[in-house]
Amino acid sequence: MKKNIAIIFGGKSGEHEVSLSSASSIYNHIDKEKYNVYTIGITKEGNWLYYEGSCENIKNGKWVELANKDAKINLIPTQGEKIGISLSNGVFHEIDIIFPVLHGPYGEDGSIQGLFEISNIPYVGCGVLSSSVGMDKIICKKIFKEMGLSQVKFEYVTRYEFVKNVQDSINNIERNINYPMFVKPANLGSSVGISKAKNKDELILAINEALRYDYRVIIEEGINAREIEVSVLGNEDVSASIVGEIIPAKEFYDYEAKYINASSKLLIPAPIDDDIIKKVQDMAIKAFKGIDGCGLARVDFFIDKDTTEIYINEINTMPGFTNISMYPKLWEASGIEYKDLIDKLITLAVEKFEQKKNKEV
Repeated sequence: MKKNIAIIFGGKSGEHEVSLSSASSIYNHIDKEKYNVYTIGITKEGNWLYYEGSCENIKNGKWVELANKDAKINLIPTQGEKIGISLSNGVFHEIDIIFPVLHGPYGEDGSIQGLFEISNIPYVGCGVLSSSVGMDKIICKKIFKEMGLSQVKFEYVTRYEFVKNVQDSINNIERNINYPMFVKPANLGSSVGISKAKNKDELILAINEALRYDYRVIIEEGINAREIEVSVLGNEDVSASIVGEIIPAKEFYDYEAKYINASSKLLIPAPIDDDIIKKVQDMAIKAFKGIDGCGLARVDFFIDKDTTEIYINEINTMPGFTNISMYPKLWEASGIEYKDLIDKLITLAVEKFEQKKNKEV
């Protein structure tokens, strides 16, 4: 029998539009011979709406005005009610599995994963712990440090600390890391809010820009590096894809270079030595297991152009799934087609759910 899959997209984060593109692509490629697919969108205001229609209207954002606003979405099984979508004409679509195609806060940070755990329903991707750790760049870097994974030097500051004494905050950062520096919101992805600072004035501006998106900011020491990415897939048995390299259209890989400027290039496979590839793949799997990841993630690295030293940058527990996204492209180059990758992720979600449900050894 066909399984009923609910793709959830949109959300309140700054990566709302990226989510629409990812969900549209997944909806367009998912095996509809195996799955009945239902789409649920979350508006930027946080409203949940059931949408029936083309994937193109998801991508361009028109789904909101076309959504069935009379439909009731039930994700909490109260008084024996099943999880699913109730239509005003009495039709009920039961949901078997959730595919949350949500990037950034409220979707990739463990928040919505907690809801799915309460609902006791299988869902694609990492769980509450790994999602929240992976989303928070500061906490994640602390864990990677404890695991012995090499990273560039970093500092962090909160809005309270920075506003209270700008000069003390800047002095502390400058005392511990060198220019140029990269400044990022602690809890955001897709390179939103990131800036490069080459001096004190630019650093102050960069921190203020990042504080528009989060109350905590991470500052990393810039190095002359290549940007390397690898995809991981699995639960206990984790595989790493071949390695890809980003050649950004701009000075660094910000939101525009990633999603808007077509001049950015993805080199698959990356032109690097086999021994470095193996180290990157091993580090990616170690990082994924270290945060108790399951399902999928993309792990990003720097390789110093002068020393070839490898530094882990960050882990993305729900990476972009657009037609230009690195995660599916790396697996496609590794021998797993897009359609099969989606199917594998759904299978992994069910396996993880059954494993947690079965307490016996």
